[in-house]
Amino acid sequence: MMKRSIFLASAAALALTGLAAAGLAMADKSPAPTTASGAILTNVKAGTPMRMEYELRAKAYILFIPATGRASFTADLHPDTYTIDSRVKVTGIADWFVNYDMNIHAEGDTREDELKTRTYVSQNKDGKKNRRVEMAITDTDFSMTATPRFGNLGDPAATTEQVLKTNDPITALITFALEPRAPGADPCGGPIRIFDGRQLTYLYLTNAGMKGVDTPVWTGQAVECHVTMDKVAGYKKGEADNDNLTGIDGPLRMWLAPLDNGAMVPIKIAADSKKIGDVTLTAKKLRFEPLVTTEAAAAQDGSQN
Repeated sequence: MMKRSIFLASAAALALTGLAAAGLAMADKSPAPTTASGAILTNVKAGTPMRMEYELRAKAYILFIPATGRASFTADLHPDTYTIDSRVKVTGIADWFVNYDMNIHAEGDTREDELKTRTYVSQNKDGKKNRRVEMAITDTDFSMTATPRFGNLGDPAATTEQVLKTNDPITALITFALEPRAPGADPCGGPIRIFDGRQLTYLYLTNAGMKGVDTPVWTGQAVECHVTMDKVAGYKKGEADNDNLTGIDGPLRMWLAPLDNGAMVPIKIAADSKKIGDVTLTAKKLRFEPLVTTEAAAAQDGSQN
């Protein structure tokens, strides 16, 4: 269904994230030189907390009537931990679009080269099941509670060993954007391993070269990646035979902006659907800024007194 396609596409832009040590860094309409320093997570680990604000918007048409979607993300990165809050909302007509609204919260460990999920909560409000999923992942095990419960956990269901190699959908997206690429490595990276409490999915990315892209937050040469999926576990029997994202025909295409702070952020995602035609997600907001902690604010206030 289209609502799930928009969410998975957001996560695939993964999956779903060095500033200069002082001041603000933003993506804008100017191209930035490519680096692979991984400076954002390195600086965070060194004691410079950061906030990333990111928003993707989608538009599609059903019988020439527009339907829209939006996925927003706020990631607060601290030296040892992170939190990400996201809201995915779709409005329009037909069953795919009626009042679909999902709020997601993830927390976990900050590392120099990645983020790692520890807790994940999603609340889906679609006027039907309105399901809440709560998940916790440790170094050796995981637990999940769904209310109302899932009818089944797939055929086959995800194993503990498989889940421990994954991240939740929004952590997967943000860490994909922020993780450092080694010099000479494929900037598309991957695979991106995602677990949402039931479905475990690997996203594979193929580099299609540099292409010119014009978006509200970026204009210039971006890396085009084609995304296909492996439905590893948690799906209905026979559903795993399709290697495309739900509701999408052919590979999903996304473009990564090579920012001068070391990030490779998806700034455009495009997909084709036989049901509703072309769907395009475009980054409308992309902002990085130093995060003032309570301790730092208190120290600053003390120095001014």
